[in-house]
Amino acid sequence: MTASLNELVWDFALAFKAVDTSAPIGGSPRRRYRPGIGPLGERDAIHRALEQLKLTKPELYSRAGPRSYPGTRAQCDLVLPGLWALEFKLIRPFGDNGDPAEHWSENVLHPYEGNTSSIGDCLKLRESRFSERKAVIVFGYEHSPPRIDLELAVMAFEIVAEHVNGLTLGERYVAEFDGLIHPVHQQGRVYGWEVL
Repeated sequence: MTASLNELVWDFALAFKAVDTSAPIGGSPRRRYRPGIGPLGERDAIHRALEQLKLTKPELYSRAGPRSYPGTRAQCDLVLPGLWALEFKLIRPFGDNGDPAEHWSENVLHPYEGNTSSIGDCLKLRESRFSERKAVIVFGYEHSPPRIDLELAVMAFEIVAEHVNGLTLGERYVAEFDGLIHPVHQQGRVYGWEVL
């Protein structure tokens, strides 16, 4: 079986939208967020989307899940055995309450090895011994129309990754989804690049 990165990007966009329709509620016992996929944390959103994909596309996702990097204890967000090793990063310019999220773009832009940003993930993937193809996926939510456009942070990520860190990224794939139930996180985008 094969799967293109473009297919994976679209699969996750559709899965995030499907999860949103179930009106998930994230947060902690002390602080509950309003319903919707937008306020969920990165790990929770990926987990719920993967559970959805295991139902709708079991032939591709039934064996997928987090895996350790070969020879280390560090975990890769999602591995489709024999196909892809994927690192995900969530970006949200606004919080559940509608206030600007001050450091939201750091999730993609910090250019240091060992950092948990998308650039740090690319460096980690590049040096890994995964036999699978490697990719980074950035997903996020914004107003409709955007008050702060995710595209600006994504363009900056590409520039820093390639021109500052010397990474070679494949073609950018993007899938958009809208009609989300949250009053702030009204639409979403999923971006993906192969790390070459």
